[in-house]
Amino acid sequence: MKVLNSSEKRVVCANPDSAFRYFAWPTVAYLPDGTLAMTASGFRLAHICPFGKAVICYSKDEGATWTRPAPVIDTPLDDRDAGITAFGNGRVILTSFNNTIRQQRVWNHAPIDGHDWSESPRRRFVEAYLDEIETRGDEERFLGSTYKISEDGGYTFGKLRRAPVTAPHGPCRLNDGSLLYVGRRFSANDEFDGGETPFIQVCRLNENDEFEVVSSIENIVDEADGLLKSCEPHAIQLPDGRILVHIRVQRYGIPEPVFTVYQSESRDGGHTFTRPRRLLARRGGSPAHLCLHSSGALISTYGYREKPYGIRAMLSWDGGNTWDTDYILDASAQSGDLGYPASVELPGGRILTVFYENLGGESVIMQKIWSFPTP
Repeated sequence: MKVLNSSEKRVVCANPDSAFRYFAWPTVAYLPDGTLAMTASGFRLAHICPFGKAVICYSKDEGATWTRPAPVIDTPLDDRDAGITAFGNGRVILTSFNNTIRQQRVWNHAPIDGHDWSESPRRRFVEAYLDEIETRGDEERFLGSTYKISEDGGYTFGKLRRAPVTAPHGPCRLNDGSLLYVGRRFSANDEFDGGETPFIQVCRLNENDEFEVVSSIENIVDEADGLLKSCEPHAIQLPDGRILVHIRVQRYGIPEPVFTVYQSESRDGGHTFTRPRRLLARRGGSPAHLCLHSSGALISTYGYREKPYGIRAMLSWDGGNTWDTDYILDASAQSGDLGYPASVELPGGRILTVFYENLGGESVIMQKIWSFPTP
């Protein structure tokens, strides 16, 4: 068992004295002035509910303390995920996405823990809210993969915009300061065709601050499993110009579930990508976040939803050609409702990783600070 040397996990963001105490899907990044920013979807009733907001917290002391979460993207729909990336000329982008009123109604009436709660006060409360936003026509105005751009280094954000793709941790800053957004093409109800169109598409931010599709990554067809669903990618550009993408790949049900990470690579600035190859076991964990360490190590952290539940990491010392997998960062979670880790390197070389964890009715954003062995 490969256990990483790490601090105790600590809560970064929570809202315990409220019904709206579910936070998930975080990202962490340095702002242009050196402040740490953590974004997440928060102030939710549950994993799926229409009240989610994309929020931001700040730390001026390398993660020792954090501000209370402040909403940045708060549409009438369920704002899920929250990515953050600093890019050229001191700008910062914050990304999210939402889903349809119909999908919210389906989940609002789904059984919870085997019990039908469709007549509970909470369910009636959600249904009344959905009735109201449907009457106002809010879905047509706000549905999509959303983002806002800050011109002051990540403290105030501009108008709400929509992108063709979505990914939990947002776009990748390229070496020249521009943005490349590798994401799942947005689909209102997470529905896709039979694999004729790529699930994963690649966009660039143009001079009008709009994302344009420039390429794609081919869908994954396994000899034993057929077409697998690709989603929730994260990309990074290395000093030599190569772009690596780690992709969540999954299939539920028969004959065996798949929940793993595949890697694709571009050597021409994102115009073409290699056929994805699997890095982990078929149920080895996902989705992943990539971080380049000053030592040259490439780090990819991911959620592990088999017992013992927790967060794991893989390391590469050759630019992603080979990986040393399944380092355990945490193995003490209560359930598989967890993950989406994101990491930054702190001064001195240690790594700060944020992730979410359901504590049983309350979901919070956690952090751990850790180091890794050298080869």
